[in-house]
Amino acid sequence: MNFIVENEKIKIQYVPGNGAWTYHLIIPNTKNIKGKWGDLKISGTIDTYEVKNKNLAPLKNSDKKMALNAEIRNFIGKSGGEFVNVTLYLENQNIEIQNENEMIFECFKDASVLNIFEKLKIDEQNEILHNINSSATENQKVDRILKFITKLEQLN
Repeated sequence: MNFIVENEKIKIQYVPGNGAWTYHLIIPNTKNIKGKWGDLKISGTIDTYEVKNKNLAPLKNSDKKMALNAEIRNFIGKSGGEFVNVTLYLENQNIEIQNENEMIFECFKDASVLNIFEKLKIDEQNEILHNINSSATENQKVDRILKFITKLEQLN
């Protein structure tokens, strides 16, 4: 699973008169996940409530948000301003992230470190990919790829 948040305390936001978005969570570290409404499905838990295939709402230049309907709020017994323990993962890996990973693999292959990367534990591989893919700009992504190539070379 590709967790976007794991066991993080997040404050329930309350915006009166905002329809389905009156109560919502701002999900940290999601600004650079690409996808339009309906493409980003998440599953996981909010406190003890199990979330399945829920939409993550894209926002321009900021972290995504997730509506907290009355069913969820009543189940967990919390409301606006209170904190919840959140673990969420992307239900469907979107094509763009997969394509970005392929580009990273090609860079590692060109630098002759792909075999070293593949010998790492899956958690370590995912951490490296997440670190690179969460870059705010293409220049930052290139810098991070180069940094990891150097680190992988040192493991050889």
